[in-house]
Amino acid sequence: MRRLSYAFMIACLLQSLPPVVSATEKMNGFNLENALVPVGRIQNGGVARDGIPALYAPKFVDASSANFLSDKDRVLGVHRNGEARAYPLKIMNYHEIVNDDFNGAEVLVSFCPLCGSGIAFAVDVEHGGFGVSGLLYNSDVLMYDRKTESLWSQILGQAISGPARGESLEAIPISNTNWETWRRRYPDTKVLSPETGYVRNYDRDPYADYRRSNKLWFPVAARNRRFTPKSMVIGIGLDGLFKAYPLDELPDAKMSIEDSFAGRRLTVEYDKGSASADVFDASGKEWPSVTLFWFAWVAFHPDTEVYVSPDVK
Repeated sequence: MRRLSYAFMIACLLQSLPPVVSATEKMNGFNLENALVPVGRIQNGGVARDGIPALYAPKFVDASSANFLSDKDRVLGVHRNGEARAYPLKIMNYHEIVNDDFNGAEVLVSFCPLCGSGIAFAVDVEHGGFGVSGLLYNSDVLMYDRKTESLWSQILGQAISGPARGESLEAIPISNTNWETWRRRYPDTKVLSPETGYVRNYDRDPYADYRRSNKLWFPVAARNRRFTPKSMVIGIGLDGLFKAYPLDELPDAKMSIEDSFAGRRLTVEYDKGSASADVFDASGKEWPSVTLFWFAWVAFHPDTEVYVSPDVK
């Protein structure tokens, strides 16, 4: 069992930011030469490479055995290749990455507590699995693949440095909802077990104060004060265009929202009670979306469109 003081980790995060580095320097052992993003905006998050340990060969339990969850606990849910799995945020806070296998399909499930962003990707086994670099760009986790040690931006879904520079990952649908809603939708779901091989108090949320505050711990490239920084939005990208559906703009009901974006008809299945939404195209196919803080969406997509509900005055 490995031990790590998360009080120490958070203290490190709050320390003064490191100085700007040149493109030829390394941070946490990663070469930043020819990075696709400004190297000066890559920050050390206060932990070493793998200081936040990603999970490999994760263990799961049946829904009936998930007595460590309450109905209102947040989970990331993925349904793929006939399998439904839930990844509690209380566990993801401490690991951020789960390398999983859905009946032969490799899936990377990622969560950045600083951005509130949960994103799943279909990946190739040749990547060798993904880990947490300990570095951030726009306050968002930079992942790395173990084969090439390239750095990947979670929100961009793209390698920003290393041999894989410029390559993209395929985002797949993921739900950010509460346990009650996911369990009702998929009663046979499996749940990521707290038996991770690491000693952590998963009932303690190390980011609770951070979420309640409007302050950011790390700088971002763009800001927009239309909403408070940590208002939650549903973000989608289509053909290089981006749109945000702010939860505060959506009606106080469970409903379908018909919308047009990037020349396509979309349906947003929204549930205010669980603060979650899923996006579908005109054929009924679910479209990958991400639930995250407003500041994080704008930092990466400053020209985003924003949905305004006709029911909100």
